[in-house]
Amino acid sequence: MSETELILAVLLLGVAALYSSVGHAGASGYIAMMALMGLAPEQIRPTALTLNLLVGGIGLFRFWRNGHVRWRNVLPFVLASAPAAFFAAQVRLPKESYSILLGVVLLVAAIGVFRHASRAEEEDAATAGRRVPWVPGLLTGAVIGVLSGLTGTGGAIFLTPLLLFARWMPTREASGTSVAFVWINSLTALAGLLHATGSLPTALPLWLGAVAVGALVGTQMGLRWVPVRGLRLLLGFVLLIAAGKLFFA
Repeated sequence: MSETELILAVLLLGVAALYSSVGHAGASGYIAMMALMGLAPEQIRPTALTLNLLVGGIGLFRFWRNGHVRWRNVLPFVLASAPAAFFAAQVRLPKESYSILLGVVLLVAAIGVFRHASRAEEEDAATAGRRVPWVPGLLTGAVIGVLSGLTGTGGAIFLTPLLLFARWMPTREASGTSVAFVWINSLTALAGLLHATGSLPTALPLWLGAVAVGALVGTQMGLRWVPVRGLRLLLGFVLLIAAGKLFFA
């Protein structure tokens, strides 16, 4: 293993821990770290989605076991997003075509999350047990699926704040729903991407081990160690990182 690959493993571990604490799998962070360390462009998207599958799988299992995944609320998003992500992953667009727009969306979302963090406990109590309406859920899933396929992310970076702003579910359930969504979405997006083009680096097993450790630490933070208000602040921080990556990458 080269020094660059070892350094990247440490960076990916940190990204996995931070993102998995709020129900994300970290693809946008992995993309940023791999680009920073000079990984070949044709390897970045499939590698990010492969790491997403592992981190998302760990997060999904742990959030589900703790009662924060209701499949009835996951289903509307997944039914529309999975095919959209598969086909969108095969489309190649210039980065400038979407980076600034998505960066603005994530920046606005981060500001909203920070503003609402102080009311997290009250909003969670008011939204407990709600069902996601089918038509808005399907439309939301389709749009996020397209964004996921185009950007090489699992889509949770867009879904989680939307679930909170729409008041469809409490904070930890939004994390559980997002991690279920991101796992299925990443699987279909990776299938579409590898069908079209792409390759995986030889250091992938090392990086998979690193993100697995990060996911175990991060999900423990999200489920046990960090209060709801802190989780929303962490989510806002993650959104700011993702927005900055889109603006300055």
